[in-house]
Amino acid sequence: MRFSVDAHAIGCHLTGNEVYIRNLLNYFARLDSANDFIAYLSRPHVANEIPERFRTLPVSENPFRRLGLDLAVRLRKDRPALLHVQYTGPVFCNVPLVASVHDVSYLEHPQYFTRFRATQLRITVKRTVEAAARVLTPSEFSRNAILRHYSIDERKVVVIPNAASPVFRPVERQVASAMVERKFGIGWPFVLMVGDLQPRKNHLGLLRAFEALLEARPQIRQHLVFVGKETWSSKELHRMVKKSRAADRVHFTGFVDDEDLVHLYGACDLFVFPSFYEGFGLPILEAMACGRAVSCSNVSAMPEVADGAAILFDPHSVKEMMRAMADVLLDPELRARMERLGIQRAAQFSWEQAARRTLEVYYEVAGAEYTKVKKPAVMKAGMTS
Repeated sequence: MRFSVDAHAIGCHLTGNEVYIRNLLNYFARLDSANDFIAYLSRPHVANEIPERFRTLPVSENPFRRLGLDLAVRLRKDRPALLHVQYTGPVFCNVPLVASVHDVSYLEHPQYFTRFRATQLRITVKRTVEAAARVLTPSEFSRNAILRHYSIDERKVVVIPNAASPVFRPVERQVASAMVERKFGIGWPFVLMVGDLQPRKNHLGLLRAFEALLEARPQIRQHLVFVGKETWSSKELHRMVKKSRAADRVHFTGFVDDEDLVHLYGACDLFVFPSFYEGFGLPILEAMACGRAVSCSNVSAMPEVADGAAILFDPHSVKEMMRAMADVLLDPELRARMERLGIQRAAQFSWEQAARRTLEVYYEVAGAEYTKVKKPAVMKAGMTS
């Protein structure tokens, strides 16, 4: 059989979407040696990052051309058993469709998108979800939201949790701190936040809570580090930081790759994730896998992911966020306990499990027996199962 995957996100710094499809492809190669896989790429230079035995074929970076023409042409030529996409499928699709929809924030919180983007997703994802043979989503929260907004058979919406990539692992703090100071010039203890600089991630709320923390607890030595790429709305955040009383203790790194990110996680004293809405919240697991205490929002899918291994707070409450940070930073025993719990929680998720379950869905859609998929004989160090 032949399975095709729209992997245009790889190399485009599309954060969660890129992490998702990159890890699935890597584990498909380890789990299934019997079938043919095709990855459609928009960036030719990333072809060497795809498993060697997979074919890679180009599609346009322009989403209108990719979805309106290129994928349709490819599907007619390649004749795969199915096509796997994220959110939006091609306008013309002559094969069964598997669609991953990580969340429906564009429906539930359209204010976090440009008007054009929210409208585009509302139209194209509805078309895709209704046409799909299966819809994959990473949490029960997102599954319930999808079923609430779309009139589709609940049996075709399948929950397959994400995981932290194997690169995220505990690194000796001194080693991580030395790398962070050398690469980013950050030589102070710090609190870390990872996420694109967009309103949904609530950077402004965290900034206000950090200001309040320094005022209420002057003994706090930590700085605040924001990791994430610039977006259409990030100018407002930079403007507010410049006006902040804590401006000299707030730092931006921009987008960083996983090899640098693992050291930023490893060097921080606390990871804070104050997002207003997440379909999963992958940075929570990444920080936990790196052995760092986590404090995160108590809304959407984040409590489901953290499951008792993080300090939760109301993302709309500066006071609660400040208290959560203060409790962890000023109580070494609590911090050590949360670090232990986080490592245990992160180990309950793996990309091998996610890829195997996704392959099961592929086989179901293609009408074949999943027994053809074999487990890898040897797993590399650091991988969970």
